[in-house]
Amino acid sequence: MIDTLELTEIPKEDEALRTEIRAFLNEAVGSMPPDIRARSWLGFDADFSRRLADRGWVGLTLPVEYGGAGKGPFARFVMSEELLGAGAPVSAHWIADRQSGPLILKYGTEAQKLFYLPRICKAQAFFCIGMSEPNSGSDLASIRTRAVPSPGGWLLNGSKIWTTNAQHSQYMIALVRTSGETADRYKGLSQIIIDLSLPGVTVRPIKDLAGDEHFSEVFFENVLCPEDALIGIEGNGWAQVNAELAFERSGPERLYSSVVLVEGWLQHCRQIGVADTATAATLGQIVSWLAVLRALSISLAGKLARGESPALEASLVKDLGTEIEQAIPRLIGDVLASSPDTPVPASLRKTLVYLEQMAPSFSLRGGTREILRGIIARGLGLR
Repeated sequence: MIDTLELTEIPKEDEALRTEIRAFLNEAVGSMPPDIRARSWLGFDADFSRRLADRGWVGLTLPVEYGGAGKGPFARFVMSEELLGAGAPVSAHWIADRQSGPLILKYGTEAQKLFYLPRICKAQAFFCIGMSEPNSGSDLASIRTRAVPSPGGWLLNGSKIWTTNAQHSQYMIALVRTSGETADRYKGLSQIIIDLSLPGVTVRPIKDLAGDEHFSEVFFENVLCPEDALIGIEGNGWAQVNAELAFERSGPERLYSSVVLVEGWLQHCRQIGVADTATAATLGQIVSWLAVLRALSISLAGKLARGESPALEASLVKDLGTEIEQAIPRLIGDVLASSPDTPVPASLRKTLVYLEQMAPSFSLRGGTREILRGIIARGLGLR
């Protein structure tokens, strides 16, 4: 069953981080056009990520002995909220910081921790996630990519798809089959770290509707990964990947993909002095929805801070969060269209067009709506 989420406040010492972060972001991204800032956690900028790392803001929750800041989930929530709210280009380090690092910390060997975690904290090692496969839809358990023990390590063959930033990343953490057959479903799955520079790895970017190439298809042909590429226990990959997905689904990035558009729209309304009923109703709907979901997301950070797993609750918040993310471009577009004689600034129009193109993907990434609702139904004992 889904536990009751406790109403939680961000501790004052973590809340105090906002002032310094906002000052930095105002200087770093304040002059960027809004349609560029709207890309935010899909915006790849390695130099920006390293500037954050120089301030100790990458790997906030990782232990000091591995190069991190040793802070808790609330500090990362504040950092994430400010970065996304400003539309900072965080994509380079995001996956490594959010889930690859914590996964290695939880399941990796000491040698893996000493090698990868300091590099993550310095924004020198970027990670992508190898979960989805061609022709499998949302059925993550139907893994066909296989790694078999071979002299010198693991021999890897197969492919992954919809892999964010694979063309820019040094490493992939992939869910692969190390024993059994596809029909075995959850049994025989393991996670391995793949050095994407190894012979036999081919990365092909996929161009999306907006003309960007965030996603890639990745092919493995007789790729020999070293013995220490295995993370955790062989055959425990399904449990590990579900723990990883809890990190992916519990953060504020599932709320704020359209927030730069809201900011630009409000600025437009102030400039032209709009105070009509439709605008007020739309703003009220957006703000009330975001306020509730933000409170839920902070509660998830509270569960993480207490050492609890919010996997089930994170599925609920992610599903609801992507619903409002998708709705915001439509709601704002409808309001703007209701006043066809009122000119819309080019920057606002570009931002709206971009998010209208990207919004359909919001309920796909991190688990489709159908998969999430299946998880929620099981948690409620309905299936």
